[in-house]
Amino acid sequence: MTGDPGLQPERTRLAWRRTALALTVVTVLAVRLALTGDVPGALLAAAVVLVWAGAVTACWRRAAGSGPIRVGSPALPSVALATAVLALLAVPLVLRGMW
Repeated sequence: MTGDPGLQPERTRLAWRRTALALTVVTVLAVRLALTGDVPGALLAAAVVLVWAGAVTACWRRAAGSGPIRVGSPALPSVALATAVLALLAVPLVLRGMW
């Protein structure tokens, strides 16, 4: 006998889509702050975009999945790591934007 998962898989997929959207918004804002014409800003923008691409790929794969959610998938730790890296990359951008 199998259990009825209810709406849990749909809620999980929607949560992954919201995560991808939030990461996209943060990336756009970080790139906007970084692109002021100097080389360090361009390097930070490139790093932010690379981290964003990896995280959104993981989010999109999880959000597009039609099967059951696998426990122990590396997607969650990799997206959490990418979020932390984006936060660390954003600190110098915000500090630079304040001056």
